[in-house]
Amino acid sequence: MLYQRSSALFDEAQKYIPGGVNSPVRAFKSVGGVPVFMKSAKGAYLTDADDRNYVDYINSWGPAILGHTHPVVLEAIQKQAEHGFSYGTPTELETEIAKLIVDNVPNIDQIRMVSSGTEACMSAIRLARGFTGRDKIIKFDGCYHGHSDSFLIKAGSGAATFGNPNSPGVTKGTAQDTLIATYNDIENVADIFRHNQGEIAAVIVEPVAGNMGCVLPENNFLQNLKKVCQDNGALLIFDEVMTGFRLAFGGAQETFGVDADIVTFGKVIGGGMPVGAFAARQEIMDYLAPNGPVYQAGTLSGNPLAMRAGLTTLELIKSDKDFYNKINKTTETLDFEIGKILNEKGLKHRINRKGSMMSIFFETNKVSNFQEAYDSVYTCIFNNFFQQMLANGIYLPPSGYETWFISAAIQDAEIDKTLEAVRRFEF
Repeated sequence: MLYQRSSALFDEAQKYIPGGVNSPVRAFKSVGGVPVFMKSAKGAYLTDADDRNYVDYINSWGPAILGHTHPVVLEAIQKQAEHGFSYGTPTELETEIAKLIVDNVPNIDQIRMVSSGTEACMSAIRLARGFTGRDKIIKFDGCYHGHSDSFLIKAGSGAATFGNPNSPGVTKGTAQDTLIATYNDIENVADIFRHNQGEIAAVIVEPVAGNMGCVLPENNFLQNLKKVCQDNGALLIFDEVMTGFRLAFGGAQETFGVDADIVTFGKVIGGGMPVGAFAARQEIMDYLAPNGPVYQAGTLSGNPLAMRAGLTTLELIKSDKDFYNKINKTTETLDFEIGKILNEKGLKHRINRKGSMMSIFFETNKVSNFQEAYDSVYTCIFNNFFQQMLANGIYLPPSGYETWFISAAIQDAEIDKTLEAVRRFEF
């Protein structure tokens, strides 16, 4: 049995942890089978509890852009740990990483550190509401911004209809303030604004969607979204928890040439530690406590171990002038070569890619919004693909709605191993 130890560990975990996991996608409910328990990671590889190695294409869902346990980052964390794990006081480190981010990301003057992407997005919409004096927000069907109540909303029946809770525990009152739009459909967004004039505080969007698979903005969608927000006095929030420092050092704002009003970060800025952040220009951040009336706080915000890991990671990326060219080339090679193999097999598919993010959709030629992603994932071909790749030592996101994250540790040997596994795929 390939996953004998993992199976035993999962049985034990289910006795004490709901569903046996601390984040639902890890349970393999989407793809079937027993979740694989990992015990270590290094470079491009994960090692499971049964001592099997996997080329890793989730990289902790994005943070491990350098690969796992990069020696320079590891040494920096070890040295920092000798000075203590957490103080609950200000540190010089917090200012160092804040300055690096502010100096390199467009259109932000200040940044507030938090402990997760969920916390960052939750705080960003609170700040937007406080700044504008409005209550409603627009989010996009298929975009995920964490598990805060305001984001766990499904679409209503039309532009004038409020969203509805899609999780017990989310009140109808909360859902009434969240309006759901279709990604890449600017007319739909404009129509929602027309039905809710003067009530919408902000639009929050993943500039490259990563939670319905990798879905790219089309037809100047982000540029038009910025204009619609400006015309209606609403703020544009870029959720760059995934794209921040992954698409470019200046993130999606730099990549697409669009200035967001508030930007959220996570993943890469923590170097694998639990870190999130939100940032904006001065006039918006001045509304945040202790200077302003919008309250936000966190005991572990700016944790010194996390700040050291994040700062070292960002410094390593910035010091390599060819970093993004190399990692993007790796992703481009995977895209092209996997596509060629699937074409030879006669398997209809679509590979979406931006920078070092990519996804494979089966039985489709186009995925530009959640419904198109759903139609592809619903075919269940991905589940079969996932299991066969796993058995051949390739660890993919265990859901067709998730994005592959490529790390700088992926080299020719890992690409060859991946392509060989794709060649073995039988559908």
